[in-house]
Amino acid sequence: MAVPTATNGDGATQNDYWPMPKFFFSVDIGDDKDLPFQEVSGLDVETDVTEYRHGNSPVHAPIKMPGLRKYSDVTLKKGTFTKDNKFFDWFNKINLNTITRKQIIIKLLDEAGAPLMTWTLDKAFPKQVQGTDLNSQSSDVAVETIVFAHEGMVIETP
Repeated sequence: MAVPTATNGDGATQNDYWPMPKFFFSVDIGDDKDLPFQEVSGLDVETDVTEYRHGNSPVHAPIKMPGLRKYSDVTLKKGTFTKDNKFFDWFNKINLNTITRKQIIIKLLDEAGAPLMTWTLDKAFPKQVQGTDLNSQSSDVAVETIVFAHEGMVIETP
C-alpha cells in the first residue's frame, strides 16, 4: 500500500496529501442521528500475541502468532443539558446480562459534511456513565462522559 508523500505546490494540487482535521464529526447511536458529542476516543483495535515453542525446536525462543482481537472501549463526551438523561436511562436498564445493544456510527466529515472515514461499532452498550464534575471556581461547560463496550469495529473510507 503506497502512502502519498507531500509535494511542493499550491493548495489545489496538494489537497490529497494533507492530514485530515479531526474537529468535524458526527455520531449516530441506533436510530438517534447526528448527536452533539464534543469528543470521541478509544477507536483502538489490537490482537493478542500467542507464543508457542515445541521442545525440539532448534531456535531457543518461542514463535509468535496473532491471537484473538480486542477492541477498546469507546469514550464519548458531550455537554450536559437539562432534561437529557437518555444515556443514564439506557444504562439503568442493565439487568444481569441483558441490555439493549445498538450500532454506533462515528463519521469524520469534510467541509461539506461528507464522511471521510467511518467507524462502525457493533453491539454497543453503555458500560459507564459519568456525570460532570462541579467546581464553583470554574466557568467551564458541564460535560458528561459515556463509555461504551462493543463487540467489533469496521473502519471504512469512501
